[in-house]
Amino acid sequence: MLDDGIRQQLKLYFDKIVHPVALVASLGDDPASQEMRAFLDEIAALTDKITLVHGDDRRTPSFAIARHGSEPRVRFAGVPTGHEFNSLILALLHVGGHPPRETPEVIEQIMALDGPLVFETYYSLSCQNCPDVVQALTLMAALNPRITHVAIDGAGFQSEVEARQVMAVPAVFLNGEPFAQGRLGLEQILAKLDTGAEARAAQAIADKAPFDVLVVGGGPAGSASAIYAARKGIRTGIVAERFGGQVLDTLAIENFISVSHTEGPKLAAALESHVDGYGVDVMKAQRVEALVPAAEPGGLIELRLAGGASLLARSVILSTGARWRTMSVPGEDAYRNKGVAFCPHCDGPLFKGKRVAVIGGGNSGVEAAIDLAGIVAHVTLFEFDPKLRADGVLQAKLQSLPNVDVVVSAQTTEVHGDGSRVTGLSYLDRTTGQTRRVELDGIFVQIGLVPNTEWLKGTLALSPRGEIEVDAKGQTSLPGVFAAGDATTVPYKQIIIAMGEGAKAALSAFDYLIRVPAAQDVAA
Repeated sequence: MLDDGIRQQLKLYFDKIVHPVALVASLGDDPASQEMRAFLDEIAALTDKITLVHGDDRRTPSFAIARHGSEPRVRFAGVPTGHEFNSLILALLHVGGHPPRETPEVIEQIMALDGPLVFETYYSLSCQNCPDVVQALTLMAALNPRITHVAIDGAGFQSEVEARQVMAVPAVFLNGEPFAQGRLGLEQILAKLDTGAEARAAQAIADKAPFDVLVVGGGPAGSASAIYAARKGIRTGIVAERFGGQVLDTLAIENFISVSHTEGPKLAAALESHVDGYGVDVMKAQRVEALVPAAEPGGLIELRLAGGASLLARSVILSTGARWRTMSVPGEDAYRNKGVAFCPHCDGPLFKGKRVAVIGGGNSGVEAAIDLAGIVAHVTLFEFDPKLRADGVLQAKLQSLPNVDVVVSAQTTEVHGDGSRVTGLSYLDRTTGQTRRVELDGIFVQIGLVPNTEWLKGTLALSPRGEIEVDAKGQTSLPGVFAAGDATTVPYKQIIIAMGEGAKAALSAFDYLIRVPAAQDVAA
């Protein structure tokens, strides 16, 4: 299952294992167990620090990773290939005693958690959001003896998925009860578990000195802004809810110049590593709620955070990005993650053999329908306009699929459900004026993006679409406040454009700083 190149890389990684570990496999005679046995045999054959032994667990096939002489606290149910292969490698290293990259403060916070905390995470192998959650919880289990974690491939344990009504991944259960759904970083998980974490983080932020440049948002635009600002030798910070932004939700990137192919999470990790290399003060899992302009030219701009703390800066770069646009119809919010989904790569495998809809006839919608057609029983694509808007090559592919129907001039009016999951949708036939209902198990919404700028209304100039209005230098309507990326009026929302705009905003901010003296200097 592993090619020679991967085997050689794994041997180098496994040399870092400090304490020998055992793969404790619970296997049957079914094909999935045979596949897992072959996979684990290959892993164990690469080093004498890993041995394969047989155990007995209620989930078959599955395997635990245990340090010799200790009870296993990390388990994988299903073969962790695809996006989860790295999760397996990190689990082997961390259980085997290789030190994690987290700060001493984070490790101390993990070790202080009381238990027992029994986590179960349902993932899909095509989900690019799941590894962050799986890796965070696996690390916690490897470090803290009061924590256990099982990572479960939902496609391989369909009966569990249906019994627990898991309709979106990653889905995390704690001690048998729902804990979280969707992408979470380690900091966010710890904040949910450690009730004092938010207050401590707010105090630490409140104690920070003012920044020369403070970037809001950790996506491509924000990362480029921070790197370009830090290279000028000025005090630079980033405050973001999640580092990487919407790039984390992007599966394949094939138009990033000089890189023929990469994936969103890989690019996000590279961006974070690059930013860290310049000593930028990165404050993750923090949401900005308000911007207070400087009281006088050259004065300090205030950013108020949801946790109650504030940050001060001489200049600010807003790179808050965008999020999926919703249909805004009755039933949509009630059944989000209960059949209403936005990521076909992540949640598509959970609808194997079922009937689903895709809303939107642009490139994203048609690509989603094509992907889903290979998994589900039937796809119906609904488009508001009289014809699809996707590229011709995508439309041709879509029309060649036998289990796809296309309905144009269709306005979705309501999502229906039985209280626990989606059962269908209603739409208005804009040609006849009739309302029709279609029975479905899932709805994938692909109708564009909305800028994350609601918190800025009334503070600076926004376009009718809610985008931050900027000039050719990225300057907003407020002195000292710049903006870049998908949240702005700059056309063509692309990663490479966002990076360029972020660099431009940082250079503009630096130019502002050297031309506008600080208010205290003027007063002196």
